[in-house]
Amino acid sequence: MNPFALIDKFYPEDNELKHILLVHSRSVADKALALAQKHPELNLDLAFIGEAAVLHDIGIFQTDAPDIQCFGTYPYICHGYLGADLVRKEGFPRHALVCERHTGAGLSLQNILDRGLPLPHRDMLPVSMEEQIICFADKFFSKTKLDKEKSLDKARKSVAKHGEEGAVRFDHWCELFL
Repeated sequence: MNPFALIDKFYPEDNELKHILLVHSRSVADKALALAQKHPELNLDLAFIGEAAVLHDIGIFQTDAPDIQCFGTYPYICHGYLGADLVRKEGFPRHALVCERHTGAGLSLQNILDRGLPLPHRDMLPVSMEEQIICFADKFFSKTKLDKEKSLDKARKSVAKHGEEGAVRFDHWCELFL
C-alpha cells in the first residue's frame, strides 16, 4: 500500500496543513522504524510500521485546531477515530487501528467515560507491538514544533498530564523499546 496516495486523496492541495501532516508523520515513522530496528527480537513488521505511522494522523483535517491549520468541526481529540474511519473505508483495517489507538498513550473505555471525552465508547488502546511502537514514537513529536524531537522527560510529562494510566503505559514502552 502507498500511504502517500491515501494522504493525497484527502489532502489534494499542497498547503500548510498537508506540510504539517507530512513532516510530523515522517518524523514519527522514522523514530518508530529506528526503534523497531533496534529490536529484531520483536520480529516487527517494518513495512507496516512505515505505512501506518505515515497515516496515523490522517483524520486531523476534520478537526478544529486552527494552530495547525485544521478548520473542521470536530474536537481535535476525535482525529484518531475519524482517521480510522477514513482508512477503514479505503480497505486498510489494520492501518485504521493505528489511527484509532494512538491518541495519548491510548485511551481505555473507562478513561473515555471518566473524562467525558467526545469519543465512541470503546477501548482505544494500542494492542499489537506495531501499534504500541508507533504510539510511543508519536509522543516525541508535536505538530507545532516540526522536526524537533521532545526529550524523554518532556514526552513523558505530556502523557502524564492526561492521567496515570497513560504514564504507566509510557514507562512500560520505555523499558520495552529504549
